Amino acid sequence: MRKNLSCYIIDDEHLAQKILEKYIAKVSFLELKGSFDSPLEAVAQMSEDKPDLLFLDINMPDLDGLSFIPMLNPKPMIILTTAYDQYALKAFDLEVKDYLLKPISFERFYKGVLRLYQEFNPQHQPEQIEVNVMPKTEQEYIFIKAGFNLQKIAICDILFIEGMKDYLRIHTSKEKVMTLLTFAKLEELLPDNKFVRVHRSFMVALEKIDHVEKNRIRMADKIIPIGDTYAEIFFKMLRDFNE
Repeated sequence: MRKNLSCYIIDDEHLAQKILEKYIAKVSFLELKGSFDSPLEAVAQMSEDKPDLLFLDINMPDLDGLSFIPMLNPKPMIILTTAYDQYALKAFDLEVKDYLLKPISFERFYKGVLRLYQEFNPQHQPEQIEVNVMPKTEQEYIFIKAGFNLQKIAICDILFIEGMKDYLRIHTSKEKVMTLLTFAKLEELLPDNKFVRVHRSFMVALEKIDHVEKNRIRMADKIIPIGDTYAEIFFKMLRDFNE
């Protein structure tokens, strides 16, 4: 038998509260139990209700969200909602489930909560909500030299690119392609708002990321490390991608 996720919102911005309340109301497997301006207002009722999921802001006047998380016992699943990307590494050290950067689109919100619902109810798949996304005009393909041939690759199929000594291995949803191109040259070919270097040996397609945990990225069955020198740019790109 499926179980809906009971939710709390803790955010001192009333507009942000209202947006999340609107989003939650659209999703059949989410049940809002309360909205609060600060953790201090919510803590007493939380101990009684024991919600499954908490949407938590970080910067709040009485007690910030990151300081509040270690105080929770039992601890619900937590999705952080914030306008700041610099707390992401600290957040994943605290084992939060997702990190949503404001302004939050419904598409991004739904993707995050759907994944949590499926973890919570592995035997049940909820009805899908159709999300209309405006098409963007952009280059659809690149041609790269692979061996003695020029190979056409659809940009939308690319998952990530892996450095292999003198070669690059382009992982797509259909195949893996080896090329002598450098990362610098490939960066010139790919749209810079969709792909980002996250490590000296890896470049990823932002929209293909399943989730980020601590200092690594999960894409399909692959774990990709985030290098210290690339982390700041990567998290900025994530924020810009959501806007």
